[in-house]
Amino acid sequence: MNDQRESARLGPQQRARDLKRMTSEVFDVVVIGGGVTGTGTALDAVTRGLSTALIEQRDYASGTSSRSSKLLHGGLRYLEQMNFKLVAEALRERNLMLNRLCPHLARPVSFLYPLQHRVWERAYVGAGIMLYDMMASAARTPMPHHRHLSKKNALALAPSLDEDSLVGGIVYWDAQVDDARHTMNLARTAEHHGAALAPSARATGFAMEGDRVVGVEVRDLESGEELFVRARHVINTTGVWVDQVQSLAGRDRNDIRASKGVHLVVPRDRIRGETGMILRTDQSVLFVIPWNHHWIIGTTDTDWNLDLAHPAASQADIDYLLDNVNKVLAEPLTEDDVEGVYAGLRPLMSGESEATSKVSREHLVLDSAPGLTSVVGGKYTTYRVMASDAVDRAASALTMEVPTSTTKHVRLVGADGYEGLWDDRERLAPDLGLDISRTEHLLRRYGTLVHQVFDVIRGNPVLAEPMAGAEQYLAVELVYAASHEGALHLDDVLTRRTRISIETADRGVMSARPAAVLMGKVLGWDEITIDREVDHYLARVAAELDSQEQQDDHTADAARLGAPDVRMDGR
Repeated sequence: MNDQRESARLGPQQRARDLKRMTSEVFDVVVIGGGVTGTGTALDAVTRGLSTALIEQRDYASGTSSRSSKLLHGGLRYLEQMNFKLVAEALRERNLMLNRLCPHLARPVSFLYPLQHRVWERAYVGAGIMLYDMMASAARTPMPHHRHLSKKNALALAPSLDEDSLVGGIVYWDAQVDDARHTMNLARTAEHHGAALAPSARATGFAMEGDRVVGVEVRDLESGEELFVRARHVINTTGVWVDQVQSLAGRDRNDIRASKGVHLVVPRDRIRGETGMILRTDQSVLFVIPWNHHWIIGTTDTDWNLDLAHPAASQADIDYLLDNVNKVLAEPLTEDDVEGVYAGLRPLMSGESEATSKVSREHLVLDSAPGLTSVVGGKYTTYRVMASDAVDRAASALTMEVPTSTTKHVRLVGADGYEGLWDDRERLAPDLGLDISRTEHLLRRYGTLVHQVFDVIRGNPVLAEPMAGAEQYLAVELVYAASHEGALHLDDVLTRRTRISIETADRGVMSARPAAVLMGKVLGWDEITIDREVDHYLARVAAELDSQEQQDDHTADAARLGAPDVRMDGR
């Protein structure tokens, strides 16, 4: 296999090359959907020796996989629902990512559970967290075990808590990851192993021989061209779009139930504390999650039956989150403290009548039609298990012998040698004028691929300067996103390759034009294209802000749809 510094590069040339492959080869497996399950499935299939292609209608992780709580966790509340199998499976996967698969992207994070009742709650919650730790230990956790705290010690960890909101606390550990970057790195790793990948490529139909799916009809949303990708088996990993894709094969099913989850992003100095928090609400639980220079507060969990591509957060969602977090804060948050808001859809299994917060987060692998397998449900943390199960099902229908999954041993690009590079971080980049905090920031985002970033800076030292309007990022990161990480549009960079859209008070407006100019130099944009990209992004920000002033889902959805998608058909 080639050096990861020379391969694992997503970009216009790679996309064009892979689209050409798709018109000339017959693939063992074609994956539809570039979220975490789809990119994980492509990696699983290609590392078993199967010729593999993946198409994604927008950008990698542009749906649910960029809009999660950014947590890798077993799910304490699933223990309360007695779903021990799911928790054990998720904890094993969490630890695999921390220890082996992507230590440069995943990291431990602690949470304080504030206790409000003196005796029974400490015993009840403490027993659950102790079981959680025991299950994590069986999965060889690298993290500390939980600790019981007095009220004084809990307030020392989280000084912003209202003294009357707790009588003590328990601290436990989980993990977090930048979901969009992790998904994109799965795609890069799949490309490194030989998969053909194309974002901005929408499945519009299936070619059938009798009742069997034998290929995918695809529209290139960048050029408008139509192509046909031949497949021995197709795997549908489109999340909340699963039913729509199944219908292309003439299968009218209702396997998916979409649940909307909304998160708020507030500056780190608005909540003083050394740990995240997990709070009970009437419906479920609420997380306050440390996120670089911010906190993420979420989430909601409500049915959603409107636009799937651009779920909208309403004023009611924002009020719900602020009301619940303010119940425990000494200095309440206001809407003025909110710098970012994002909404995503969970693809839950349908057929259940309970509230979505109680619907199972387990997954199913379905035979939608001969030659077509679909993945339904699941959790971000268990993407690798879903991918393995999907490829197992596809392999059973192929005429060749297919090895078992090896992805628990396949490190993502940037992981090999990361630990040693981190230990040597003070000596990495002084010649580039980068201080230790900047070097650490880059290492946590790129791992050992940081050398590629350094090479770009050496070719143009001005790119070591902070990004206009978003000084937490360097200009080089926006260039690298277009040259190495497959970003095709301004929204891809400001929303997913970086988090400028939710980490700046103006939602990235000030950064939009400078970012488009930087990307344009890589992608060959003229002034008209730069203007169009900036206008699309500004319209998207305005539409989202408008939706967040609406009182209900229907009016919020209508407001959000006021800004069309930047890709060719605008959907």
